Amino acid sequence: MTYSNPTDLREGEIAIDPILPDGDTVYFIGMIRTPFTTRDLCPRQGKLTGPECRIELHPDWAPALKGITSFEFLDVLYWLHRSRRDLVLQSPRGDGVTTGTFALRSPVRPNPIGLSRVRLIRQEGPALIVKGLDCLDKTPLIDIKPERCAYTPQAPHKDADHN
Repeated sequence: MTYSNPTDLREGEIAIDPILPDGDTVYFIGMIRTPFTTRDLCPRQGKLTGPECRIELHPDWAPALKGITSFEFLDVLYWLHRSRRDLVLQSPRGDGVTTGTFALRSPVRPNPIGLSRVRLIRQEGPALIVKGLDCLDKTPLIDIKPERCAYTPQAPHKDADHN
């Protein structure tokens, strides 16, 4: 695990020694290719108008993409492999306000799982070309799901007479 020096904290930040359980694993199903080589180059929260990025699945998972092109938007989960995992309070850059980790969308988390809603541009075999990612090049891929709102049928309208 590689991240900043634990003594490299901003004012108001607090770090802990993370507890990393044995036996619990995440299986990476591919890799994400982006033009972003440093955290400073990553767009904050991604932009659907940003550059095309490539989600490369391991060939064994290629059949799992069947039907994916019927969705315009996808939710992509990935492992922020170069993020620190020890901050419980953070002072986001340029903000100056100290905030709890779980009240931020920062990549610095106990389990650095990233989530982006992306626009699917096209499929190229076991790869998807998308716009809207905000992760570093060669980020490990955890999962891909159709956008929840497009996938889930709408709930029936509430009857005004019932509470």
